[in-house]
Amino acid sequence: MKICIIKLGALGDIIRTTPILEAIKDKYLNSEITWITKPESKEILENNPLIAKILTIPIENLDENFDILYSLDIDEKAIKLANLIKAKKKLGYYNNEDFPDCFNSGAEYYLNTAFDDSLKKSNRKTYQEMIFQASELKYTHQKCQIFLTEKEKLYGKEFLRKNNLKTGKIIGLNIGSSSRWPSKAWDLEKVKEFVIKIKKDNYELILLGGLNEQNILDNLIDNLKNQNIIVFQNNPNNSFKEFVSIINICDKIVCGDTMAIHIALSLNKPTIGLFFCTSPYEIESYGLLKKLVSPMLLDFFPEKSDKYNKTLVSSIIAEQVINAIKTNN
Repeated sequence: MKICIIKLGALGDIIRTTPILEAIKDKYLNSEITWITKPESKEILENNPLIAKILTIPIENLDENFDILYSLDIDEKAIKLANLIKAKKKLGYYNNEDFPDCFNSGAEYYLNTAFDDSLKKSNRKTYQEMIFQASELKYTHQKCQIFLTEKEKLYGKEFLRKNNLKTGKIIGLNIGSSSRWPSKAWDLEKVKEFVIKIKKDNYELILLGGLNEQNILDNLIDNLKNQNIIVFQNNPNNSFKEFVSIINICDKIVCGDTMAIHIALSLNKPTIGLFFCTSPYEIESYGLLKKLVSPMLLDFFPEKSDKYNKTLVSSIIAEQVINAIKTNN
């Protein structure tokens, strides 16, 4: 049984699509899975024993014939590729006169949430439930999958050694968000207040961010240092797997609705998720995620999710997060 998956989208969406691998293998025991994605997403899928082959776009000549295609993206490149893939059975999404359309009725619900704000607001299904429905697979809360080799884990262990840190009370605090969703990130004044207060309980803090957050991180760390408060940070230039390795050494994670939340849950980390402008219902908790939801969320979600609002990102206070950390085990 030869199976092809097309999933190109955001890195976090790649991660939270990986649960279908286990379901496919359960349904088709001897299946051979090929996953097509973007070059920058390949690292997420590497080392996964359930994937036989990873291909990256652009793909010019794919002559292979598949038994089943799972086309699980609705962006233009993905749906056009789905039209070209040769497969006996196709599930998910394809290109119909330059608009996404559904191969099967099970795929309609997720597509409708992308274009119907009212449905998006009333939806109570997780992303995983919708993708499994589109794939005609049985959802039993299969976990997200990221695999670190022992060599990749050493990156995090070396970070502990260099900074003389011991696990047990290490919190990873992700401060960033995509520029597309500026109100996903917690207000910096609230971040600073949280750090000052949680440090009094002898927690160690690793501030997590990428190149987009480097200046913010540097200024925040200098500001805290002036108050004799020492925190640590990951290297903003680190690779995806190095970033995962740093999250892997943390005992708990605090973050917005960003890629970090999916990484943390993949690594079985107790996580505090802050939701300001996106649906908390679409995120599967796996018994690990404590969701803190802004009282202003419905004033912005989904119509104004891409707008920045200072009051909105300040609407979850430090004490709420601290209490969640102490009770989320």
